[in-house]
Amino acid sequence: MQLIKQFCAIACICSLALNANAQSLDQSAGKKPAKSEKTGEKMNILKVNLFALPLKNFSFQYERVLNKHISLALGVRTMPSSTLPFQSTFVKLADITDQQTIDNLAKFKTGNLAITPEVRFYLSKKGYGRGFYIAPYYRYAKFSSEELPVEYESGVSTTNTIRLKGDITTNSGGLLFGVNWKVGKAVSIDWWILGAHYGKSSGTLSGVPSQPLTQQEQEDLRNEIESIEIPLTKIKAEVSANSAKAIFDGPWGGIRSGLTLGIRF
Repeated sequence: MQLIKQFCAIACICSLALNANAQSLDQSAGKKPAKSEKTGEKMNILKVNLFALPLKNFSFQYERVLNKHISLALGVRTMPSSTLPFQSTFVKLADITDQQTIDNLAKFKTGNLAITPEVRFYLSKKGYGRGFYIAPYYRYAKFSSEELPVEYESGVSTTNTIRLKGDITTNSGGLLFGVNWKVGKAVSIDWWILGAHYGKSSGTLSGVPSQPLTQQEQEDLRNEIESIEIPLTKIKAEVSANSAKAIFDGPWGGIRSGLTLGIRF
């Protein structure tokens, strides 16, 4: 967490330093500071991520252009607690045929909230929020789980299910590459080509079985929880006769992409 804070502070300091240096150079050349120049450019952009909508996510970003080559942006993404999108497609691709598993997936609900500040460095000659850019960013995210089903063996040829609930929070830093186009006088199309971030996760999902677990059931359930596969993330299970916990405390990573439509003002 401390490393990520330092990363964000350095990015902001670099942005301010570059802005001040550009103004200083203009003044030494007999020009007015960049902030007083009449560029005719709209310096604010409000956008919505179109790629997020089919995934039941609402993703918005506000960008403030500071000068020709630097801008600051703040993104907010939220997904109200709901069932998984494209469930039937997922079942077919994963070749899931067990009806109980299909029913459990249909009941599973999840939601998330993410806040992403970033500094953008535009490399295009046009600038002012146009062209190719590189953007270091920080992301805070919170994921909620309701009714996450975990199946475990109970006796001979018998399977039971425990449902886990809870929250997972993540803090990570990353780098995004993208292109921002200006269409007409007031329309923006921003393509987040590809971004990747890495950091730390923490949180607990817990549940209570319908009846006390035997030693064998506890062992089976512990193995099932720890076998849940999430890239770069390790899950530790704590299981007793009357409760089960999936504990997240380790690395976290992800990728980022999108296509936004925005208004300049």
